[in-house]
Amino acid sequence: MNEAAMTPAALRAGQRIRGLLSDGAVTLIAIDAIDAALFEIFYRDDSGRSGARTVTDADIARLELARDYDEAPPFDGDPDEFQLAAEALRIKYAALYDPMAAVNSSEVDPLPHQIRAVYEDLLPRIPLRFLLADDPGAGKTIMAGLYLKELIMRSDCERAVIIAPGGLVEQWREELSQKFDLHFEVFNRQMVDDAEGRNVFDQHPYLIVRMDQVSRSEDLMEQLSDVTWDVAIVDEAHRMSAHYSSWAGEVDETKRFRLGRLLSETAHNFLLMTATPHAGKEEDFQLFMSLLDRDRFEGQFRQGVHRADTRGLMRRMVKEDLLTFEGKPLFPERRAYTVEYDLSPARNLSRRMRPVGV
Repeated sequence: MNEAAMTPAALRAGQRIRGLLSDGAVTLIAIDAIDAALFEIFYRDDSGRSGARTVTDADIARLELARDYDEAPPFDGDPDEFQLAAEALRIKYAALYDPMAAVNSSEVDPLPHQIRAVYEDLLPRIPLRFLLADDPGAGKTIMAGLYLKELIMRSDCERAVIIAPGGLVEQWREELSQKFDLHFEVFNRQMVDDAEGRNVFDQHPYLIVRMDQVSRSEDLMEQLSDVTWDVAIVDEAHRMSAHYSSWAGEVDETKRFRLGRLLSETAHNFLLMTATPHAGKEEDFQLFMSLLDRDRFEGQFRQGVHRADTRGLMRRMVKEDLLTFEGKPLFPERRAYTVEYDLSPARNLSRRMRPVGV
């Protein structure tokens, strides 16, 4: 671009100029003065068609000489800014060329069942409503971290919240930071004070929240209901339980269950994680699954009439199903034996023991 404004006297036949037409540069054929401040410019565009346009001094001042096509760019930009822009584009489009970009950019060596969970069960479901119920030791935190990082790298997650028991929040923060370079804040009361009356959850886009801290506070629950999340993850989700009262047939919802219902309504993607999803009561399990699909699990469970159909909503793998890439069992085989033993002879318990100190 020219730094000085263009003038009629500076225009010459054969020059290529920009700004006369909106769709590119043209070659100047001639310029004729109509009066002191009005000119007619004759030009030829790149397709060979000729034309003419009447312009003023102000119009000419906005014109600029076009660079020749064979002229090299000046390469005078800031190299640090160029590197930053190039890196941003690389990360933005990484998922188009690397279907498992999060795996290759994280400090983890995921196992086959973890890769299948993230790239076959979680990512293809949009929006996600899913219960990850693998046995303890399967690495559900790693699966959640890979899922979060994939969405963030694809620009599909700008706000995420993780709900966990109080004793696990620091473990979540450390693992996400060290293994996935994801920096989440642990929610605390100081954040509420610093918000100065604004919605505290709206001020922090990536949060780890103690389950009981927020579920037991009406004020925090109200603020939480006013924000939306791209992703909400609940660890130890079986604690969000509800029961049907035996005498009234109504649902007795715990505060944790209400928190789960709230997140289900305000999160675009909702992931529950627990190794113990079923406590042996089918009607309670149906209420728990209603957090993911309220329509499918609506109504009170009746034996012989209802069936908890979890297809598309749940994955559960026991330790016997977890294998390495070589196909070897990840955990030692569990074997149960019946051991017989003889009871010792009955002792005479008729003799009473004396009180201590007598």
